[in-house]
Amino acid sequence: MLSRVRRPRLAVVLALLVVAGCTTGTGVVEPPPSGERVTTTPPAVQPRPAAPAPLGTDRGRQSKGVVAAGSAGAPYNYAPTLLREGGKYRMWWCSQLGSAAPPGDDLLLAETTDLAKPFRGPDGSGGQAVFSGSRTGFDGMHTCDPSVIRVGGIYYLYYTGAAGDHAHGNAIGLATSTDGKRWTRANGGRPIVTSARDELRDNAYGAGQPAAVFLDGRFHLMFTDTTGRAAGWNGAGQFVLRSSDPAFRSGVEVLGPDGFVPGGTGGPRLRSVVDAFSVDFMWVDALAAFAIAHETDGGTTLTFWDREFRTQPYDPVLVPGPWAEGPGLVRNGSGHAVPSRTDPCDRVPVDLVRATRVEAAPTDLAHFGLDLTDTAACDDPARILAALDGFAVPSPRRTVDVIRDGRVLRVERRSVAERISYRVLPRVPGLDAVPVAAHLPAGAPAVRAGSRVGFVLDDGRLWTITDPVLLAVNGSRATEISQAEWDAYPRGAHL
Repeated sequence: MLSRVRRPRLAVVLALLVVAGCTTGTGVVEPPPSGERVTTTPPAVQPRPAAPAPLGTDRGRQSKGVVAAGSAGAPYNYAPTLLREGGKYRMWWCSQLGSAAPPGDDLLLAETTDLAKPFRGPDGSGGQAVFSGSRTGFDGMHTCDPSVIRVGGIYYLYYTGAAGDHAHGNAIGLATSTDGKRWTRANGGRPIVTSARDELRDNAYGAGQPAAVFLDGRFHLMFTDTTGRAAGWNGAGQFVLRSSDPAFRSGVEVLGPDGFVPGGTGGPRLRSVVDAFSVDFMWVDALAAFAIAHETDGGTTLTFWDREFRTQPYDPVLVPGPWAEGPGLVRNGSGHAVPSRTDPCDRVPVDLVRATRVEAAPTDLAHFGLDLTDTAACDDPARILAALDGFAVPSPRRTVDVIRDGRVLRVERRSVAERISYRVLPRVPGLDAVPVAAHLPAGAPAVRAGSRVGFVLDDGRLWTITDPVLLAVNGSRATEISQAEWDAYPRGAHL
């Protein structure tokens, strides 16, 4: 059968190319939520940048064993993508289950509350199949290499789809979900990115292995295209697109030799940002930089780029240990690094999962990690708000400042600040110079439209909440208003 004989062979061919490349080189689509910043004009070219800065590392860690190996009979398990949501970690990855139709690659889902312990599927298995081939179309047989982000309450799944043998025909598809388990194909079931066919190399994989990040109101997509002009001799290379449209149907910008320029999703591919296959990446707010995770000798290397992929502000960092394919970074819903809960000013935890063994294909997913140190984010006015997003600090006026979505909200009651933040940190002097966007006094006015509730604050904006206890803790009462009145308010941050 194709699913049990030929498909593993194809996976091995790609896995071997991944190893070679890495060890020798360094539905309906919902729009993003209103009010997101969208920047479409690249900044002017800056003078020659300073040399990359070194980052310290400590707290190296790894699981004692395998944390996910699929359900019984799964011949391979690799290409994970992970989200931290609340107190749990959710992971989707590529495998193959005999119980999932049609025969071919399937995407599995499993969860855990501790990265060092085994992941379990929602059905109690080692991994529940939640997305498989469509039987028809570009992804008729195989769905693999997932990348999941969550924007405006919608999960977006970017994946590699194939109808059969590669023949440079792999392409990238998109599906959406409200729960991460039940997925609907978007873009009419058609691929959103196809191979450029700039140059047809011996590696006939095509376009795939996507990784997605949401930043500045735009979806950033990094991916492999073995036919790209700027790919290496073996097809290795990573290309970048961005657009405010999650399906990349309009407003697409392509990263080229001179930065981002208007373009399309079919090529040409003129610039690669790292010589590798099967990467993951995330935006690190504390560093104001992208971190690209790719496999090299000795483990996973993190390579850093600024917002426009013009300069590399930090030296590379290695997360050591055995590997066979991957990795998948632990990220928040937008694809950003999860901040340190104890020291967001000077520390960034980096955790990832990667395959560690090859049999018929890569398998045995295990956890590795370390902390980046000496980030000094709160010493930099350009980074302090992003680094402290979601935290609270005592203000100079015997109140508490909560940082949310680039704004400072001054809260009268500490009990309220504790409910709407990760935690209250010690005072951060660098924050004193940042203007306060709004004040939340005890008894602040609130409004309700159906099930939605929010505070109306002194900036005239509606700051929405989901915690039903928050009104009582603040001593506020909500006035019923119409949906039209609710929609007319300008929005503050979501609390």
